Amino acid sequence: MTDPIFDLSALFAPPGGDARWMVVRGAEVAIRVDAEPGRHFPTTDELAWIDGLERGHHIGRHFDGHFYAIDADDGVELPDGFEFVALRALYPPLGDSLWYAAGRAVQLVEWARTHKFCGRCGEPTAPVPRERAMGCAACGLQQYPRVAPAVIMIVHRGDEMLLAHGARFPMKIFSALAGFVEPGESLEEAVRREVREEVGLTVGEVVYFGSQSWPFPNSLMIGFYAAYHSGDLALDPNEILDAAWFREYDFPSMAGPPSIARLLMVNFMNNGPVRPSN
Repeated sequence: MTDPIFDLSALFAPPGGDARWMVVRGAEVAIRVDAEPGRHFPTTDELAWIDGLERGHHIGRHFDGHFYAIDADDGVELPDGFEFVALRALYPPLGDSLWYAAGRAVQLVEWARTHKFCGRCGEPTAPVPRERAMGCAACGLQQYPRVAPAVIMIVHRGDEMLLAHGARFPMKIFSALAGFVEPGESLEEAVRREVREEVGLTVGEVVYFGSQSWPFPNSLMIGFYAAYHSGDLALDPNEILDAAWFREYDFPSMAGPPSIARLLMVNFMNNGPVRPSN
């Protein structure tokens, strides 16, 4: 579900003067808010006086330019005209490809920040040459960026879809059911388990829809449609505050772009519980 314009192939080479930088502070990224598309981020030349650029992470290539990320905790100060903006608020100014790249930047910076020491023996780690890994010279353990697979699904019954208001949602938003995949579990098994645990229903056919990188946090969201089979709604109050069946004409407030939940819902209204052809 990402824009193919952004090439995520890793480049293990020093950045050029015209490379652009995603300066990350927690879940915020520095941008020039009023910039033209693709010019939101400072170049190497604009950050040249900053120490630590050699610790940057190559994010990918957008059209003819390379993008890197650096941790603001490494002492980076912003050039004039730039400010930190929460990643969730960056989608409107950045659009699909750059927003997903910014999410990649946040995840890689957080991974490097939290893997400075070996998880096995506690000794300091260092980047592994020409590989996306942090290595321990003392015991040989290599630690790679963490990606947590999670299923997200629309349960459907005729022309109705089941949507839920999760306990962690900040507003009265209804969305698809979702949950992380357990060790030893297939994706289809995860769909059936999550539906059963969260709303008490059993489902029949499970149809793959698509996937989406989601940096809140470090997730790979894998979307499905699941056909209702049996049962009455019985909500897990620790996870779900409300859930109901909806048709297109009585649709509630739903998740906004760029979430795969919204894509699942809109596609169901337009095409039914099938995978898009494109």
